[in-house]
Amino acid sequence: MAKIQGLYQRPDSHVWWMSYTTVDGRRVRESAKTTDYDTAKRILDDKRGKIARGEVVLPRLDKIMYDEARVDLRTHYETHKTRDLDEADARLTHLDAFFTGRRLATITPDVVTAYARARQMPTKRDDGTEKPGAANGTINRELATLSKMLRLAYEHGKLQRLPVVKKLREADPRAGFVTRDQFTSIRRHLPEELQVAMTVAYTFGWRKREVLDLGRRQYDAKAGVLRLDPGATKNRDGRVVHLTTELRAMLASQVQRIGELEKKHERVIPWLFPHLEAPHIGERIADPRKVWEAACKAAGQPGLLMHDLRRSAVRNMEQAGGRHEADRAQDRERLPSLRDRVGRRSEGCCREARCGQRDGRCHGRSVNWPGSVTFWSRSTAPASEGVLQLLD
Repeated sequence: MAKIQGLYQRPDSHVWWMSYTTVDGRRVRESAKTTDYDTAKRILDDKRGKIARGEVVLPRLDKIMYDEARVDLRTHYETHKTRDLDEADARLTHLDAFFTGRRLATITPDVVTAYARARQMPTKRDDGTEKPGAANGTINRELATLSKMLRLAYEHGKLQRLPVVKKLREADPRAGFVTRDQFTSIRRHLPEELQVAMTVAYTFGWRKREVLDLGRRQYDAKAGVLRLDPGATKNRDGRVVHLTTELRAMLASQVQRIGELEKKHERVIPWLFPHLEAPHIGERIADPRKVWEAACKAAGQPGLLMHDLRRSAVRNMEQAGGRHEADRAQDRERLPSLRDRVGRRSEGCCREARCGQRDGRCHGRSVNWPGSVTFWSRSTAPASEGVLQLLD
């Protein structure tokens, strides 16, 4: 049997090895993982054919590791800026603990199921107490990250077949609301900086990070407005809201506190809601969930979430009779589940708007850009009747 150049056997083995030159001129030697000459020849011919067509030929796909795919995924996020890196790293931390050192080709549906099961199991804390397993919703977010990683590897030619990643059944969406009295009682147990921040969230329905990431430059005391920059929100749109009388006073006091802190520590504090006490004085508030939970318990309202403020704000707008017009088609698809949970009947988006009460009237103004401007005027009817007029 005539042998072709590029196929050989090592003296101590019957397995065939291949030797070929890649498009970029590198000499590659790898095992064909077969003792059959004809099979090894077909594998080598296939690789040479790809090289002749200018395609990049990778080593055997079963050598690609999870660790390499992870690096590719994070590079993708850094380059395209399609995801918050801190949030992605939080998901990857749990995936790393299970998949690091594993070959990518071995991540099959049964392995994915084993991961989900492992995440559901309770674990032991350092103090010996039991920590409950992750919720199905949390696991699904991690599986979505894994699925994106596998798809990216498939697109890069590092994975021959894309495995099916099945998600778990999640709990029904929360429909919790916070009444004004409940919010007032909870707010009394929060630190000063969070009292103002949570009032912004409760008034306008802004998300936690949208509020806590606000800089002082985004607050215009003279005009009485707060601005969210384009790209800083989940739907990438910027927003402008006019402040209620309550928030004007609260934010003025907050800025005064920050100014006094800057003089005392001789440093510039760019954040609107920084830590005002040690050990993180002047730093941006990262995650106030523990403080919020403690305040809820102290107020006799355990179990309420900060995100309940968003639903509550939307419901308050609905009850005030505000008509929120969708000036673009995609607006009608942004928050369908949220509108369902607050019993929304009208068409359109849940646009952040102010519906404060002053002199017994509803009033406000909401601006979403790019897009049109919606003005709300005082109605001639009392706020209790829930009437708002839309002006051209």
